[in-house]
Amino acid sequence: MEVFFRRKQFQKVCNSESVMLCELGKKQAQKLKQRLLELRVAASLEEISKVPPPRCHELAGDRKGQLSVDLDHPFRLIFIPANDPVPAKPDGGLDWAGVTSVEILEIADTH
Repeated sequence: MEVFFRRKQFQKVCNSESVMLCELGKKQAQKLKQRLLELRVAASLEEISKVPPPRCHELAGDRKGQLSVDLDHPFRLIFIPANDPVPAKPDGGLDWAGVTSVEILEIADTH
């Protein structure tokens, strides 16, 4: 998949191991690197596991339309589909197989 970043500052953190380590610490940086690699090598969102360890899932409430994958608990990598238009199933749900690019928003504790 193609991976884009909403903010240049966060892109810098994600693309530099030394900055990532400094900003996030060793354990969180390792998880972030792993999740970004998983997203980049997948052909579509459908290939990202919905069970642990990544546990990719759609969010609800005020984060409807966003997805997340687990990092070091309680933090998650938050992103949205970057396809235009966003692929949808006939019932209106997100068509995970059609999502071939994502935009990374942030790391957050959504609990």
